[in-house]
Amino acid sequence: MTNSISTRGADRIELFETFVRIVDAGSLSAAALQMGTTQPTVSRRLRALEDSMGLSLLQRSTHVMKLTEDGERCLALARGLLETWNALDANLRGAAALPEGTLSVLAPHAFGQEQLIGPVADYLRQYPKVSIEWLLHDRRPDFIAEGIDCAIQVGAIVDPSVVALKLGQVSRIVVAAPELLDGVELPTQPVDLAGLPWLALRTFYRNEVSLRSKLNDEAVTLAVSPRFSTDSLYALRSAALKGLGVCVSSRWLVEGEIASGRLIHLLPNWCAEPLPVYLVYPYSRIYPARLSRFIEAMRQAVPAAINL
Repeated sequence: MTNSISTRGADRIELFETFVRIVDAGSLSAAALQMGTTQPTVSRRLRALEDSMGLSLLQRSTHVMKLTEDGERCLALARGLLETWNALDANLRGAAALPEGTLSVLAPHAFGQEQLIGPVADYLRQYPKVSIEWLLHDRRPDFIAEGIDCAIQVGAIVDPSVVALKLGQVSRIVVAAPELLDGVELPTQPVDLAGLPWLALRTFYRNEVSLRSKLNDEAVTLAVSPRFSTDSLYALRSAALKGLGVCVSSRWLVEGEIASGRLIHLLPNWCAEPLPVYLVYPYSRIYPARLSRFIEAMRQAVPAAINL
């Protein structure tokens, strides 16, 4: 009874760890070398795990080692168990445990190239044992399939299976190059924009633009026929600078061009609805320290980084 209780308790973590190491290493001898132990010890732990579960996990011959169907299922569960166990250990040790390992983060192209590099650099300086895979793409991730720990996303979150922590929101304004308005009266109302050529950011608007008054909260929706549409904020800004049309842009991206006179902020008393910015990650009972500390770092730094 004592041995059974021991096998079903903390000792089983060691057995699962050995099993995963055998599979990853490709052989019992290689696993033993990596773990600093002997091949008989590794073999004994594997047999103990198989006996305790009543399953055959590996088919072994002189030259071949192959997972059984039960072994495939056990491997997936073992990896999840070990990840949870390691996260629990780090969580219980609290502040004494510095975050370590690799964190995979998906971020939007524009934010990821400019506004968020500063907060990420500060995080890496604070936690020197953490490495970050900084992936830039304007899409929703498949966290499990892609091995992504968290994502920074702009716009509404519709997936109920994830945690979405709102970090703030992005102000959006109407801008155009001065040459686009040569010989044209400066617009004073949204309706005055209807006759101008338009640019579209397909991610957030295509054939209509909604603006809201800062003075009385009046809302107006304009139908537009874009001459140029894109899914890139940078391409949108470049097209506006070339005088191709009017666009709705994130304020932070065009502030420098407005200050230099290369773009004009049209209808300053009107703006498009701000876009929410979220930090998104899968539900879990326990999170590794590198992720929980990153979440806190972004919660504090991102609002200032995106000029809210």
